[in-house]
Amino acid sequence: MNEKKEALMRIVVGIVSGIILGLWKGLIQVIIIVNFFYTLFKNKRHKGLAEFCEIWNTQLYKFLRYMSFNTNDRPFPFTELSKNLEKFKK
Repeated sequence: MNEKKEALMRIVVGIVSGIILGLWKGLIQVIIIVNFFYTLFKNKRHKGLAEFCEIWNTQLYKFLRYMSFNTNDRPFPFTELSKNLEKFKK
């Protein structure tokens, strides 16, 4: 795809990915509070919740890199999320 078409595609990607990441952010904020209280009462972090938050962090980073023209690799949902999930299954 040439640069002009890729630049125009960023509008669509920005809107769709932005909405998804925004909704996901709300869930992350709830998880942060849950994980905070979990850590206070159990005296240890909940690994699964922390890993879920890390996936969001990674996707947000990819989104910002794409939207700032640092890369042409499209963020979720235009690429597979499973690549990020594989490293957490180990």
